[in-house]
Order: sequence, then structure tokens, then C-alpha cells
Amino acid sequence: MEIDEILGESEQPKISTKSVIYSWGYNQSGQTGRRGGESYLRVPQQLSLELFDSTADGRNLRWLDIACGREHSAAVASDGSLFAWGANEYGQLGDGTEIGRKKPTKVGHLQSEFVRSVSCGARCTAAIAEPRENDGSLSTRRLWIWGQNQGSNTPRLFWGSFTPDTVIRQVACGAVHVVALSEGGMLQSWGYNEYGQLGRGITSEGLQKPRIINGYARFLDDAPELVKIMQVSCGEYHNGAISENGDLYTWGLGSMGQLGHCSLQSVDKELLPRRVVALDGICVRDVSCGGVHTCALTDKGALYAWGGGQLGQLGLGPRTGFFSRDASEMTLRNIPVLVIPNGVMLVCCGHSHTLICTTEGRIHGWGYNCYGQAANDKCTYAWYPSPVDWPVGEVRKLAAGGGHSVVLTDACSLKELCEFVLVNNLNPSNATEVEEIASRTGSDSLARLCRRFRELQRAPPLPPSFLLKER
Repeated sequence: MEIDEILGESEQPKISTKSVIYSWGYNQSGQTGRRGGESYLRVPQQLSLELFDSTADGRNLRWLDIACGREHSAAVASDGSLFAWGANEYGQLGDGTEIGRKKPTKVGHLQSEFVRSVSCGARCTAAIAEPRENDGSLSTRRLWIWGQNQGSNTPRLFWGSFTPDTVIRQVACGAVHVVALSEGGMLQSWGYNEYGQLGRGITSEGLQKPRIINGYARFLDDAPELVKIMQVSCGEYHNGAISENGDLYTWGLGSMGQLGHCSLQSVDKELLPRRVVALDGICVRDVSCGGVHTCALTDKGALYAWGGGQLGQLGLGPRTGFFSRDASEMTLRNIPVLVIPNGVMLVCCGHSHTLICTTEGRIHGWGYNCYGQAANDKCTYAWYPSPVDWPVGEVRKLAAGGGHSVVLTDACSLKELCEFVLVNNLNPSNATEVEEIASRTGSDSLARLCRRFRELQRAPPLPPSFLLKER
């Protein structure tokens, strides 16, 4: 019998009553939010609220969004506050300095805004926020940018080519470029364009001003047309965007096959957004771009991947790729390949690793794993989807950076709240008992965590950073 049945919980809309952020992986700049001096952490750990500059009701805070840059992280709290931590050499933390922070720090310059979402580029950050005081004359979702190439080390309001009444739907950041999406389905891009990543039909040197992308090609030789976009993702130097019809368009650098096209317009680049014809007839509902690879999630829960796979980031094994222009490069693939046929709910690409969450609530990862960012297993490369068993609760968001990972989970039921409490009090003396309770009550994620915890206790001594909970 399930806990929910014992307690008589009825079917209710899921409303989060508590949420937790887990982080792990490379930590040289403090991007996992740890106060210690460890350079990496292989075990996902909760970020306790004590780490955040909480207000009087801070213990009631939940989390709305998370994001990872190359070596910094950010999180949006339920009260609309934005926190950032990690590297800050270009002011990407938004605190007006270039001093790195190992402890999450509130972005004070956005106190007058209710932040809805956040995106991190390699060394910049962008947020979408709503004015806390609005007489109806201001847009309800405005864009704020800061960090490398954004003209400020504190958040500044940015419209670019959009009019001030534009409602911003989404923003995505790459290595040296940014793309913003309006509620009306228009994209504008700015930053560097040496690989055509701004989608303007040309390459350019130097920093480029914002301009709306107004041409999308369905086929290689087709005249560009205007398309309504619903979602966008930026990789290092390439992008992917989903149209209202579920078609996927990609553009920018394609030297490693990351665009998913058989051939490219300009040697190793695609200068205008072009539809990925290999996915013709497949409705794409999510896209994520990594360093040199791309993943697409369909409306049926299937996962496709393509691009560079030298570090295992495609999840296809060490020698199962194919690149049509050079068949000897067996770890490259420029045509999308089915990695998982069904059951995938979320996907996120880091620089050289990939994370997914299944409909069963399990997290898997693959790719470069030197810092443990992709999988529980102690291996340099995770060639195939491998479990990440430490987080408990309902997975809401995945984020992957240069070498670290962050996961946001919610408790939407009494059962999940109990799991959070038990995890916070887990220790070597009660781990077996907690695992037995979890197994009896169908708390699979908690049972898996207990098994991992006991395995660590039997292993050789580990540094303090491997402890389950931040003390």
C-alpha cells in the first residue's frame, strides 16, 4: 500500500509546498554553492536555505528556476528573488563586482522586479522579470542582461530591437551571443557572429547590435520565410529553435555535426536558421544545445541526439556515430539518431555532458564525467545513459554547465515532504531502516538514495564534500 493511500490523499492539482536544489560536479569557482575548497563533488547535494540570504520568511521559499553557465549558477526563488554564485570575472553574478562568490548571493539590483526565469551563458546572465509595481503601462515580462559583452556588471533593462511593450517569452545565452524570444514568436539576437550564430545570413567580426531574425529556410535551397518560434536554445556557437508546428530549425557553427544537416550552406556553418529535415514529420517539443552537440525531445517522449560525441555526450557509446562528410570520424554524427525511444520528460545539454529525466522521475546522464557531473559511476566518460540516484522529490528542472550540474525538485504531496525530511536526517545508523520504509511505501528515489549512501559508507574514506547534506 502506498503512503498516499494510507493517508487518504485525494487527487489534487500539484502545488509545490517545498522545493530543493541539488548541485554537483566541477567546483573550482564555487559554482556548486559549496563553502569548502573542494575542486569537485561527485555526489549531488542539497543546497540548504541557510546558504541563501533569506528574508524572515525565507524558510518558506520555494524555487522556480535554475540555470548553469560555464562556471556560475543562478536560481529564482518563489518570492521573485534571484540568487547567483560561482565565477564572476565578467560581472556575470550581477553584484557590481568581479569577485567570485562560493555562497549564493542575492542580485540586489532586481529587488524592484519579480524574476520569473533566468538563463546563464558562458560568462553572462539574463533574466526575465515583471515589475513589482505596474500601473499597466509596463510590459509584464521584461528582459535584464549583465556580464560579458552585455555592457554592465549589474542587471540592465534591455529591449534591443523589440519595442518597450514587448512581452518576453524566453531568453537563451551562448558562449558569446544571446537570443531573446518574444511572446509573439519573434527572435532577436546580438553578440558575436563569427560563425553565423546570430542567424543573419552573413558572418561578422566584432560585437554586433541586436537585430530580429526574419528568415527561416525549410529546405537548403528554399527562400527564407518568417516562422513563429515557440522555444529557443543556445549552444556554444550554435542554436536550435522550435516553431509552432513542432519543426526544429538550427543555425551557427556546424563543424561537428551539431546542426543536424547533411550539408551546410557555408562549409562548416549555417548562416540562416534551417529546418532539420531528418526530423520531418516528428513533432519536437524541447531542444537543448550543448558545446558541440544537440538533443531534441519529441511530443511522444523520444530523445534524439547529434553532433560531437568524442566525450560520450551523445549517449551512443564510444564508436556508434556517423558523419556523412568524413566517415572516419566515428564519434561525430550530423544526422539525428534515436537515443531513447520513449519515456523522456526533460533534457538538458551541458558543454560536454547531457542530463535527462524520465516520466518515472529518474535522472540519467552521460558524457564527460571527470568531475562526476554526468553519472554516479566513477568514470571519465559515461558513454551510455547512467543513473544519477541522489535527488528525491519530483524533478522540475535540469541545468548543466561547463562541468557541473544542478537539479530542482519539488515536494507536491505529503509523501514527497516525508522523503525530504528523511533525507535531511539520513545517517549511517538509520540508512538501512529508511531504505526498508521507502521500499515498502513505493518511495523508489529515496530507496535508491539509501542504497547509494550505504555504498559510500562501505567505500574507502571520502573527503567531507561527499557528505549527503551541507552542514
